[in-house]
Amino acid sequence: MSLLPRFRSWMRSVSHPSRLHREMDEELRFHVQSYTDDLVRSGLSPAEAARRARIEFGSADAHKEEMRVSLGLRLWDELRADIHYGLRMLRKSPSFTIVAVLSLTLGIGVNTTIFTLAKHLLMDRLNVPRPEHLRLFNWVAPKGKTAVHSMWGNWDNSGSQITSTSFSYPVYQRLRAANRELADLFAFKDVGRMNVTVDGNADVVQGEMVSGNYYEQLGVRPQLGRAIEDFDDKPGSAPVVVISDGFWARHFGRAPSVIGKTILLNLTDVTIVGVNAPDFTGAKSVQVSPDVFMPFSLQPIVLPRNGVGSLLTDTHHWWMLIMARSKPGVTDAVATAALDLALKDAVRSTMNPKAEEALPTLRLGDGSRGMNETAAQFAKPIYVLFSLVGFVLLLACANIANLLLARASARQREMSVRLAMGASRRRILRQVLTESVLLSVLGGAGGLLLAFVGSNEIPLLLRNPWEPTLVTTPLDWSIFAFNAALAMLTGVLFGIIPAWQATRTEVNTALKDAASTTTRRRHGYAGKSIVAFQIALSTLLVLGASVFLRTLLKLDSVNTGIDSHNLVLFELQPPLSRYPAGKNGELYSSIEERLAAVPGVDSVSASTSALLSNNISNDDFNPTGQTPVPGKEQTAYDNAVGDAFFSTYRIPILAGRAFNSSDTATSLKVAVVNQALVRQFFPGQNPIGKTFTTSGMKDEKLLYEIVGVCADAHYQDLRSAPPATFYMSYRQTPDISWGMSYEVKTKLARAAIAPSLREAVQSVDRNLPLIDVRTQQEQIDALSQQERIFATLSSAFGLLALTLACIGIYGIMSYTVARRTNEIGIRLVLGAQSRQVLAMVLREASWLSLAGVVVGIGGGLLLIRLIHTMLYGLRTYDPVSIAASAGLLVGISLLAGFLPARRASRVQPMEALRHE
Repeated sequence: MSLLPRFRSWMRSVSHPSRLHREMDEELRFHVQSYTDDLVRSGLSPAEAARRARIEFGSADAHKEEMRVSLGLRLWDELRADIHYGLRMLRKSPSFTIVAVLSLTLGIGVNTTIFTLAKHLLMDRLNVPRPEHLRLFNWVAPKGKTAVHSMWGNWDNSGSQITSTSFSYPVYQRLRAANRELADLFAFKDVGRMNVTVDGNADVVQGEMVSGNYYEQLGVRPQLGRAIEDFDDKPGSAPVVVISDGFWARHFGRAPSVIGKTILLNLTDVTIVGVNAPDFTGAKSVQVSPDVFMPFSLQPIVLPRNGVGSLLTDTHHWWMLIMARSKPGVTDAVATAALDLALKDAVRSTMNPKAEEALPTLRLGDGSRGMNETAAQFAKPIYVLFSLVGFVLLLACANIANLLLARASARQREMSVRLAMGASRRRILRQVLTESVLLSVLGGAGGLLLAFVGSNEIPLLLRNPWEPTLVTTPLDWSIFAFNAALAMLTGVLFGIIPAWQATRTEVNTALKDAASTTTRRRHGYAGKSIVAFQIALSTLLVLGASVFLRTLLKLDSVNTGIDSHNLVLFELQPPLSRYPAGKNGELYSSIEERLAAVPGVDSVSASTSALLSNNISNDDFNPTGQTPVPGKEQTAYDNAVGDAFFSTYRIPILAGRAFNSSDTATSLKVAVVNQALVRQFFPGQNPIGKTFTTSGMKDEKLLYEIVGVCADAHYQDLRSAPPATFYMSYRQTPDISWGMSYEVKTKLARAAIAPSLREAVQSVDRNLPLIDVRTQQEQIDALSQQERIFATLSSAFGLLALTLACIGIYGIMSYTVARRTNEIGIRLVLGAQSRQVLAMVLREASWLSLAGVVVGIGGGLLLIRLIHTMLYGLRTYDPVSIAASAGLLVGISLLAGFLPARRASRVQPMEALRHE
């Protein structure tokens, strides 16, 4: 019989209650029969003896209960003794205990944290009743032939088709009226940042517009007040909003009197009628919630659009999202077919498409996770983290297995002595099992503590320094239970199986084995294989950490073309209801002047797009007199900036001039272009004095004259080369409707200058809050945030892997040297030199490390191929990273094996021969 079936049989014999009952019955019958036999031998008849035995022992059930209590007390005493003995043995081996508990703690805690984060970002559903029934509307159409030309929101044209989740409000109304196959359609739209004033204090909030049946169809109710109803979403209805629990806590201290409170939202008076439950995040996202929910009827008042009018009647712009719940018995295919016809009819009736334009085709997607944008953003990084922390868990389990195997070998003589003194095999196995469980419990407790800390700290890595923590990851107990069970199973198996083998060995043989190591040496292939496996995993993790660190270093060394030192940035978004496009230039100029007068400010500029902020603005670029070359892109990046933009950013003007006070709204429109644009559109020419046209707010052509050439500067990010860019004066740009960024050159710290900047802005308009106050360097660091996270975590995992690999190698080599002490003594007696013994032991450690490194490098190359798009400036077989990782692991391995080898080379021959 193999070991595992025997172990299962023994466990069943201990844990199965019917077996315990049979044993008690047999013991009771034995006592009754013995007493009866004694009475018969004393001269009583068998019948009389049986009668007296029944009287003496009473009812069998009573004795069974007494025996059951006795047995339970005995088992409890034995268990308590096992626990005390196990704790004493763990205290006697502090190094083993600390390493084992730390391995389990790190393996369980790190995996629980990362797996919980991954589950929250990728798999959690909206916290509404029956989220699996939600369906998100989207459509597809051939690229370049679709009747829909203007889309705001989510769309993808990377393939041969355009895919989008955006619809116009008139189309939504027609789909809702034609719907019979789904529950009532509801709509929503994330409108981004909005200005809010509460009790005179200006702030920025995230807003969302919703249809009047939004809350009803989602099946949720506010925790305070009422929801937005259908009558709120009618033209002319009173302006009302429902706020989030977080907004309620931040601005009102959770006071119940918030209901009926009036606040300014984009300078419009609105009344708070409800407060959402803390766990409600809306229909768009699982992770974060908008601060303010308002009905669509407020769009023309709170969020007017220049040149568009009301979006509720606009048929040209597609911008809102539609959801519905499925009906029982109606398949998605049936609902899609019916609503696709309704969509095509709605497009024909609202847009009058041309004959050659293709009508969009409706699709229904899973809406249980909302838009699920985090899946697209974090899926690949999360899966890479999955792999890394999975390797850490494997490494921790391998380290536990190796430690327990070595410990079992070292205790083989002890177990043989205990067997020789009369201990049962079951008793020894139970003791070993108790010790393994104790280790697992201690490691699990440490892992739980680490998981709690990690659940609070990991979200901090995902946010920018100037932003509040929006994503929270509450500890997932099911994930913790899985990781703890896996680690515990490893500890139990590798603790009890060697002990089982030891108890199956003949006692005399086992006792003699210790003295026979001079003639028969055990190879310990299991322990060495596990150590080689640890080295392979460590190499893979160190190689991963190396490529992420090198990527981060290369990104940090990119010449951005600007001076990022002593620059403080912030944004303003003036409400269009008070500052419409074309009439907001005076506001921006006034604020620029007030900021320049702030003590400690060296220079100030403004721009529609702050550099290196992951934002872009581009437009067509048509040089006068040039015939467009077929296939050549006629677009360039653009940026409307202030006069001091180039001096504030320290971007050199290489030819011509920068902007100045003579460039006004009524003067000739001028532009400054960068070198990349000159190379693309004016190769070998002097562009000064040349003109070009670009599109304006209403698609009219605007003529600009080039007055200067500046050096190249990175625009959007660090990875892309500086693009062809033309700069305009914001005073000459009529269509600035999305706000303005300000760049302030100052030697003061951000925290020190921010109050003065805020005061200067609010001296112009007290209802204008500063948005995202941060330094330019913080903004640049945010661009490489993902690389920093991976560099930090992978370096921590690599350091952990190195530590565990060192422990594994040191442990196995120490055990090998201890087992071969007699052999080493004989070699020394026969004339072997100390250096030969040193080389012999190191040779074994080097082969062990080389085998693991080779396997680890192979796995690491496969990993790099999978993540090459996340790297920067590195080839898929980066020789520097490979050489550094291999050299580090081999060096660490040899160092870990050197100490036991040195100890072996210095052993005295007579001491070695008397070792056993």
